[in-house]
Amino acid sequence: MLPIENQVEKIQQLLNQILQTETQYFCVNIRIKPTNNIKVFIDGDNGITIEKCVQFNRKLYKLIEEAALYTEGDFSLEISSPGVDEPLKMQRQYNKNIGRNIEVIFTDATKKEGKLLQVAEADIIIEFTEGKGKKAITQQLVIPFNNIKTTTVQVKF
Repeated sequence: MLPIENQVEKIQQLLNQILQTETQYFCVNIRIKPTNNIKVFIDGDNGITIEKCVQFNRKLYKLIEEAALYTEGDFSLEISSPGVDEPLKMQRQYNKNIGRNIEVIFTDATKKEGKLLQVAEADIIIEFTEGKGKKAITQQLVIPFNNIKTTTVQVKF
């Protein structure tokens, strides 16, 4: 059996074969538990449906079996979108969430919440308001990606 890192790499290669023709979708993360439970998180530029996850699951499951990565089908495979509680990992995810409220945790552990306005190659721009009532001031902040520890979309009800 391959080490976990090599398993992830091999599954990524198999998944890339599937995603070559489905360019609006992209892999966000792959996790493998010691019980050979494979979790693949896929997102799309316009989101991803459950039906699409099922299609990808069937195709990838078949490729994993054909590659004989696990003896006698000794694995399970789950494909889903990263939930709203999962941090953004890729620039494509940032682009998809322009206009939404996000919370950025910086590498120094400080936080800033605001509306994601723009995404560039090396940074993002958020808009936030400080103060209350007539003293409220709306400002924009440029945040380089290398200063970001995590970014999560803030869902308001």
